[in-house]
Amino acid sequence: MAENPMGRQRSGWRYKLYRAGRGIRRNWGLYLLLLPAVVLLFCFNYLPMYGVQIAFKDFSPSQGIQGSPWVGFANFQKFFNSFQSKNLIWNTVSLSLYSLIAGFPFPIILALMVNQIRVKRFKQVLQVVTYLPHFISTVVMVGIMLILLSPSNGIYGNLARALGVQDPVNIMGEARAFQHVYVWSDVWQHAGWDSIIYIAALAAVDPSLYEAATVDGASKLQRLWHIDLPFLIPTAVILLIMRAGNVMNLGFEKVYLMQNPLNTSISEVISTYVYKIGMISNQYSLSAAVNLFNTVINFVLLILVNGFSKKLGDTSLW
Repeated sequence: MAENPMGRQRSGWRYKLYRAGRGIRRNWGLYLLLLPAVVLLFCFNYLPMYGVQIAFKDFSPSQGIQGSPWVGFANFQKFFNSFQSKNLIWNTVSLSLYSLIAGFPFPIILALMVNQIRVKRFKQVLQVVTYLPHFISTVVMVGIMLILLSPSNGIYGNLARALGVQDPVNIMGEARAFQHVYVWSDVWQHAGWDSIIYIAALAAVDPSLYEAATVDGASKLQRLWHIDLPFLIPTAVILLIMRAGNVMNLGFEKVYLMQNPLNTSISEVISTYVYKIGMISNQYSLSAAVNLFNTVINFVLLILVNGFSKKLGDTSLW
């Protein structure tokens, strides 16, 4: 038998490097196809990390990144000592958790419903109808919401007056209504699209399992509970872990477009705050510090949720 070129130590780093090199040589065509994506990822996600250091500097565009003086954690202290910090963090966390709790189950429920439909034409029409809102741009979506919920000439205002309400409430100007409008419009827009991956997971279920359960006298609800849901749990856990890593990241465009002076106390989140102090007020170092804090929290949450999932079961990202 030929001796292993790396000797008997199969667990050493040299052997692992040898195995990796051999795999690349065997599948060089696939790695060549992957190369453009890796280059783009490196250029747009890793190279910009060089600029993160301005969070620890008193950055001035005239002096540049290297010429600006170091100030340590002064920018972080400035943010946490400001009267806005607690409100910003609370608004971001509460809106994100609300979106997660309200929006995460709906794609699963929709996928289970679609999977139970046996009329192929109706199933296709339902899927298309639920997918289409996903392709509406954020600007158009917010514009539709403003028109529909207008108390003066929108459908909501006309319907309220038809029911005898002379002065309808301005929903888009109510701070307490902001989170509900944001979350449920988001659920309506993206639930169908998010259900695709669950429908694909259900398509992999062996039909013989349904046949065996039917022979044993299992009802539709029992088949759904004991066959469909166990197949969806690994996929749902992976997506939940990925969502947990973005708890502090809210869609800037939609929040910013829905903001107005009447709901700012609730609608001001970290992403909009970073934009305003960075791009409008030109406080680049402070905005970088706040955004870096936001990213670190997301990273820590991702690690914790992934570790928790790995301890409870075998499903995790790594």
